[in-house]
Amino acid sequence: MKAIDNKELILALEELEKEKGIKKAYVIEAIEQALITAYKRNFDSAENVKVVMDQVTGEAHLYAVKEVVEVAEDDKLQINLDNAKKISKKLEIGDSVDVEMVPKDFGRIAAQTAKQVIIQKLREAERDIVFNEFHERKGEIVSGIIQKADTNIVVMDLGKLEGIMPGKEQIPTEKYSVNQKVRGYVLDVVKGMKGNPQVVVSRACPEFVRRLFEFEIPEIYEGLIEIKSVSRDPGYRSKVAVYSTNPNIDPVGSCVGQKGVRIQNIINELNGEKIDVIEWNEDPSIYIAAALLPAQVLAVDIKEEEKFAQVIVPDDQLSLAIGKSGQNARLAVKLTNWKIDIKSESQFREMIAAMQEEQPQEEEE
Repeated sequence: MKAIDNKELILALEELEKEKGIKKAYVIEAIEQALITAYKRNFDSAENVKVVMDQVTGEAHLYAVKEVVEVAEDDKLQINLDNAKKISKKLEIGDSVDVEMVPKDFGRIAAQTAKQVIIQKLREAERDIVFNEFHERKGEIVSGIIQKADTNIVVMDLGKLEGIMPGKEQIPTEKYSVNQKVRGYVLDVVKGMKGNPQVVVSRACPEFVRRLFEFEIPEIYEGLIEIKSVSRDPGYRSKVAVYSTNPNIDPVGSCVGQKGVRIQNIINELNGEKIDVIEWNEDPSIYIAAALLPAQVLAVDIKEEEKFAQVIVPDDQLSLAIGKSGQNARLAVKLTNWKIDIKSESQFREMIAAMQEEQPQEEEE
């Protein structure tokens, strides 16, 4: 049956393969499956059928797959042995045979079906191309125009596709509005409803701050300064630990910039979020003391195996070291990955005195 007997189809499929990377054999297989569905729907058939399309000519053949039996009781699924022998003398009872069919109007149905499948596969391929393109951009910063804004989700137009910023990835101190242009960090690329790719964007993650530093500080982009760690309370405060192997480079000064110009650009992007830039040090005592800035630290006693640090600060620095609602201490813990216990000088002296009082009693016992 010459349902699709033209080389234009094959040429079109070959062009698709060159331009979009859609394999010709893949589309032909999809057309064959679609033709089976179309036949059964249009002809209300319960037959076991298959379609074979010639990959050179585009010619499609429809077959009923039947079992060879002595006497056929169901003509749709079975064929008498005598009739089967007319197709091939090698056939025996129990074998399957393909019986070619030529139903009326199937050629028109086949042509329409092939067109629909090609359009569908073209759309899928375009979606896949965009998905792969953005999938490679995970970890980058993108800009978009807000199309929808509420506390649960912000929807952004990123040009080729849609970006979504869930509530937990929004900066809690920010309010977003339709048509506002915003930047965000590409957390992930997922396939949403109907297979359309969606970019999951974040403005709240620590990696967003890291990327902004790479944009604004040339020495970081060039690899002269390394960001060792970032901790963040989105909308309120971030701590960034930087380091340079070059003794002639001041990593903190380079990041802050003259009169704070460089760091101010990042603060503006984050709508006033405070940023502490500290110098990373391989000595955990020095590093932990720096992580608690702006508080001054008198002493740091560390237990290396437990990754625990006892920090002593002046009495008037205790509230600053801990921070409002424990924010400064919490960010220092995240930044250094050490457990930190902060005590004022007076508290420490009282603790030592109490320990000394207990010691004589233990000796007397």
